[in-house]
Amino acid sequence: MTMQTQNKVHLESTALSMPEWSHENHGVQFYRFPMEVPRLSGAADTLPILLSEQFLRQIVPGNPLRLEGQFRSFNNRSGLGNRLVLTVYTQSLLPPEGTPCNQILLSGSLCKPPIFRRTPLGRSICDLMLAVPRRYGRADYLPVIAWGQLATETSCLSVGDSLCLDGRIQSRLYHKTTELGIEERIAYEVSMMHLLDDQEEISIP
Repeated sequence: MTMQTQNKVHLESTALSMPEWSHENHGVQFYRFPMEVPRLSGAADTLPILLSEQFLRQIVPGNPLRLEGQFRSFNNRSGLGNRLVLTVYTQSLLPPEGTPCNQILLSGSLCKPPIFRRTPLGRSICDLMLAVPRRYGRADYLPVIAWGQLATETSCLSVGDSLCLDGRIQSRLYHKTTELGIEERIAYEVSMMHLLDDQEEISIP
């Protein structure tokens, strides 16, 4: 049985600022804004949200916001910043439930060999790149990070193997040396929480 690809995001928190114009596609205007989602640890992830003009009036900074959509990747051809631009594409806005949420459900295939390593404190970590097909022959290329036993399990995978998981989208700051000096940049990745059976039906509650 062929694995059915999935890409479902469920976020609930607040917008940090009003959406700003991003681009136009097939006559539709698109806007971006940052959304801050707290972690259980007390830290927070600041995630980039993309939405069409139909949702624009519903975005009020500081007000509870619940959305569902997909985690998508775009090639950055400007030569500035990251080569792969990642964003949460909003497909629907729903009534808030009152509890912060950061959940993503993904299935696709591995498009690069896993990179397994250990932190200075000895914790296992594995970097993965997942190709998740989209309509019209396109695909999203999404970085995934696994820890501990999940890192050990996924490190044995090969390019082309299917992978089905749930987790959360996280942001992290890093420094990159460029011709202009050291730049502070932000990276986004999926932190894997569980591996799922690729025959399992995936749904977001």
